[in-house]
Amino acid sequence: MAVRAVVFDVGNVLYHWSMRHLFVQLIACEAELDWFMANVVTEDWHFQHDAGRALVDMVAERSATFPKHAALIDAYATRFNDTIPGPVAGMIEMVEELHARGIPIFGITNFGDELWAGFRPTAPVFDCFRDIVVSGVEKLVKPNPAIYALALSRFGLNAGEGFFVDDRLENVLSASVNGFVGHHFKDAAKLRLELEQLGLL
Repeated sequence: MAVRAVVFDVGNVLYHWSMRHLFVQLIACEAELDWFMANVVTEDWHFQHDAGRALVDMVAERSATFPKHAALIDAYATRFNDTIPGPVAGMIEMVEELHARGIPIFGITNFGDELWAGFRPTAPVFDCFRDIVVSGVEKLVKPNPAIYALALSRFGLNAGEGFFVDDRLENVLSASVNGFVGHHFKDAAKLRLELEQLGLL
């Protein structure tokens, strides 16, 4: 089956993402920042929202555990877009080029539904996408095979027709055995070369 569509992850593929980018603006001491990121607003805690847990519950619970840091924990919810400093070099242009060529473009992202609702309007590139599966909406996260099965069904793709791009190897490996041709994203130049070899660019 020939590849005919491109399916993008969002964080660190299309847009840079790091929670540290927000909190470095709020915590001046490097050692305190390191401790905070390792113990309070951690990636594991953040991923609960990706999986569908409500922000209000997460923030309330974490603030009760770390009351001295309640204002910083609240900033995670209210200033989340500050964790996304800008697009990955060359990627927005690549999406627009694929779109101009009529290539179907889709997304599968681990992203909390509430935070996605706050970020999506800031990024008009997603107007080029025909559909995006958002983990927090579906309560399914990559690399769970079920999210890839859902995506194939939603996107109207047969196995082997979708070229899936993600920066996390575990997500690429799971996609590759669940109906997609996988690409472990490193940079736009390497991705462009493979898309050109497939005749998509």
